Amino acid sequence: MKNSITLTESGLSLAELRTIYFEPTALHVASSLKIAIERSAAVVTQTMKEGKTVYGINTGFGALASTRIEPDKLAELQLNIIRSHKAGVGAYLDEKICKLVLALKIVGLSAGYSGVRWILVEKLLELFNRGFFPCLHAKGSVGASGDLAPLADLAGVLIGEGDAWFEGNIISAHEVLKIIDWKPYVLGPKEGLSLINGTQVSTGLALAALFKTERLLGSTIVSGALAIEAIKGSISPFHPKIQELRRQQGQQQIATWSRELLGHSSISESHRDCGKVQDPYSMRCQAVVMGTCLDTMNYVASILQREANAITDNPIVIPETGEVISGGNFHAEPVAFAADHLALAIAEMTSIAERRIAMLMDRHFSGLPSFLVTNSGLHSGLMIAHVTAAAMVSENKSLSHPASVDSIPTSANQEDHVSMATSGARRLHEMLENAGYVTAIELLSTIRAVAFHLPLKTSERLEKIMKQLSPLIQLDSSDHVLSPEIEALQQAVLGGRVATVVLEIDGKPNFHDCSQIGKSG
Repeated sequence: MKNSITLTESGLSLAELRTIYFEPTALHVASSLKIAIERSAAVVTQTMKEGKTVYGINTGFGALASTRIEPDKLAELQLNIIRSHKAGVGAYLDEKICKLVLALKIVGLSAGYSGVRWILVEKLLELFNRGFFPCLHAKGSVGASGDLAPLADLAGVLIGEGDAWFEGNIISAHEVLKIIDWKPYVLGPKEGLSLINGTQVSTGLALAALFKTERLLGSTIVSGALAIEAIKGSISPFHPKIQELRRQQGQQQIATWSRELLGHSSISESHRDCGKVQDPYSMRCQAVVMGTCLDTMNYVASILQREANAITDNPIVIPETGEVISGGNFHAEPVAFAADHLALAIAEMTSIAERRIAMLMDRHFSGLPSFLVTNSGLHSGLMIAHVTAAAMVSENKSLSHPASVDSIPTSANQEDHVSMATSGARRLHEMLENAGYVTAIELLSTIRAVAFHLPLKTSERLEKIMKQLSPLIQLDSSDHVLSPEIEALQQAVLGGRVATVVLEIDGKPNFHDCSQIGKSG
């Protein structure tokens, strides 16, 4: 059964955007927005009647903006901009991201400041609700003047050119039109430009990465708590008074979740009066590091929710005054900065997790058999699993370099400063794949390590997740092929299975208070 979401003047919440990304969803537009759309289109019609020269309506584009186009060539102008801008390269983005981007384009055009006709929005809605999501090339956008090349891919389906995702398969745009029984759409004044202008691709990529990072965060909180149990570490660093004195909200939240995960553990009780004073930082500072990641994610969420509902077209049509104003709302700098911040959070989660894995491999730190295998020497245990984790962490260090500090002039220096938001957001997905492997390896290590403490058991919450994950791994510590286990655990991490145990503590469906984030926007 599909979810049903109605777009209104207030836009979409973060929860609704997450639903669109992960779940089957029908999207509707409130009737009040239809009125706003038609008012905006009327301004364009009036401008044409008055013979005014307005960028994007009767001029060339980019560096050719000073070229006036004759009235009998305006339909051709809009068609040409779609075709000429379909210059993206590389693989297509995955279906869920293309679906989210199409939804975001509908949001932007439905606000009533783009000058397009209702029939165009209606066509996009039909594509969305019937499950035809235009295929978008992953590469070719510099994140300024809009995500031009991939959004031209989106527009191309309307005119029967390009490809679309449909039920997990790629079909031609020509076939889409045949199935729906459409003729190629005839673009009205400014409609081609409105379709390709905007930050919807970079925003969609960044939002999808944020939603997956939420799952990574929850999973790494769990694997970190299991690491504490594995080394019989101290839970005193999660004491509420320490967190209160630091005043950082994310740190306080992570500590609360960690206390709940670790509460009522017989392993913890078994070493209550041991002589150990302090654990290494990767154990002791989990609330600080992961809390900083959570605060960063909340910042990113607020930026991206605003951007998802923003008008990033150019020029912008103002129905209230009848003006058509050229500006720079298409510049994706907010998304670029948000993506760079999220990259830091992903990199740090993997960095601290790898240090805990390393500790578990070393019997001098962990007090457990070397590499978590009983007959080390004959067996190598998880030695190379840790090497794999280290490789992923180092890759993520390189990928976390900020994309937003780069810029390269385009369009004969008319577009002389760009955001690089699209590549900055796209690289997050490679980082998340790597990070998912690191957390998977920590889960593999900690589940095996905690088993060495039997008959002592960890907390009820952690026992529950270990029971769920145990069928994915071979608890016998003798050497065997590890890759399938790591892959299965990574899918559990990024698929949200592991994070669920943290969400159950508060009884909330997600890691963000969506109403609070909505207010910040």
